[in-house]
Amino acid sequence: MLKIILANPRGFCAGVNMAIETVNQVLALKGPPVYVYHEIVHNRHVVDGFRVRGVTFVDDIREVPEGGLVVYSAHGISPELRRQAKLRRLVEVDATCPLVTKVHMEVLRYVRDGYTILFIGHRQHDEAIGTVGEAPDSIIVIETPEEVQRLNVPNPNRLAYVTQTTLSVSDAQRVIDALKARFPNIRYPAKDDICYATTNRQNAVTLLSPQVDLVLVIGSKNSSNSQRLVERSLEAGKPAYLIDDESELQTDWFDNKQAVLVTAGASAPEHLVSDLVDRLKRDFGGVVETRTLLEESISFELPKSVRSLAVVG
Repeated sequence: MLKIILANPRGFCAGVNMAIETVNQVLALKGPPVYVYHEIVHNRHVVDGFRVRGVTFVDDIREVPEGGLVVYSAHGISPELRRQAKLRRLVEVDATCPLVTKVHMEVLRYVRDGYTILFIGHRQHDEAIGTVGEAPDSIIVIETPEEVQRLNVPNPNRLAYVTQTTLSVSDAQRVIDALKARFPNIRYPAKDDICYATTNRQNAVTLLSPQVDLVLVIGSKNSSNSQRLVERSLEAGKPAYLIDDESELQTDWFDNKQAVLVTAGASAPEHLVSDLVDRLKRDFGGVVETRTLLEESISFELPKSVRSLAVVG
């Protein structure tokens, strides 16, 4: 018998729910073709499901026909991209997560006050690219504490940092500690930028992984917050695997294993978790025990641009 501990909270966060419902509403109001700049959220199943319904995902705004409708993904975009969209007379629907927008607003405030901004995050992630685009001449991206030591900034006393919302809490803290040690006067937001869902899911893995022999994380390989859950498990000394769905399970992972923790990244649909649990029950005699650390009640309204579509008809 295999004990299955099901972590709660897991899966969709408020920003992902809002972004997915935004595309659903656009499809309902306008029908295809609908274009989305970048993947609406970083999950293969979600993206493939929308493709079947007539959504085209683009990485270049020029791929959207002039006058067409484009939805911006949850990860945020740069002002330059908005400028290009307006030149092409695109109908814009912005599904940027409000917590990402918060970081953009922090950047603009710091730039207005003459600060150089350090963005703690992954350079190639869509969220980093969008945020840096707010002030490309005033932002430096840093990923590791080692990079902090090599920093060359115009004025150490006019320095601030913000962070990507989907970082590992422990990794981000190591960079922050290095920054504060080297630049004691560095400014930073009053409220942590790492989003509540990222923090909650990481905390659940930290607290529950000591009770199991193996951790399974449902999520796609390009999902930053899902990757962080695997890292958190490995930090706790537990083998962990990131899988898109139950079809990627390998039976040898379960050799001599008595208990498994199942969780999901913030962009992973719950039906994939259910399918995984069903497979574990069927193939390994799994018995489920849900562990709820806290209940999430945050939700975000659909963007005004969607509501405007409904008015225009």
